[in-house]
Amino acid sequence: MTESPEQQRHVVVRRLRTALTRLPHWWPLPVCVLIGTASGLSYGALAAPQYEATSYAMAVAEGETNPSAALGYAQSYGRLTTSDATLSYAQGAAGEPVRELRSHVQSETSPDSPMIAVTGTSEDRHRAADIANAVIEAVIVSSGHVSEDTGVKLIKFTHAMTPDRPVSPSVPLGTAVGAAAGGLLGGLVLLVRPRRAGWSVSAQVPGPTAEGGNVAQDERELVR
Repeated sequence: MTESPEQQRHVVVRRLRTALTRLPHWWPLPVCVLIGTASGLSYGALAAPQYEATSYAMAVAEGETNPSAALGYAQSYGRLTTSDATLSYAQGAAGEPVRELRSHVQSETSPDSPMIAVTGTSEDRHRAADIANAVIEAVIVSSGHVSEDTGVKLIKFTHAMTPDRPVSPSVPLGTAVGAAAGGLLGGLVLLVRPRRAGWSVSAQVPGPTAEGGNVAQDERELVR
């Protein structure tokens, strides 16, 4: 008699459950390590390398302006680095439209020094340097338009150089990171998974004392 699809599905599920119960309880750990290693290896081998280049500008107080004001303006100009006005001015030299340029630019400022760092990221190492230099130039030009009113101007501190090596993980590093992440995940699975049926703990429970007797009888029972 031919089994129905529903019966076949139940048979397959039952066989899978039987196979899983026969595996050692620590089987998720090597499986997760293997999956993580394969994922890290694939990412390191297939992902396009990314390059980063960074240029710096410094805020300088002019005339009788309080030098401490340069620190505040550096913070403000750093936030304007990724604005539409700045990126629109820089897109010609960077060679990318504003929408794509925004995702390839990062800026950082320091709370202790009036310095602005602009980092360009690209799959082309020369383009990464071009992006960083174009954006920092745009910020410097924008600050120059209002320097007479603010008393603070930006000057270029360093020019972004073409990077020699990518910042994306290499194949060995990606594989190691994937294996470590898989091992961590497998360990967490072992910690949170329910214990198998059949585990027991024995506890001593005092039994009934015979009348007139001097010694109590102990019994052991299994606690599931």
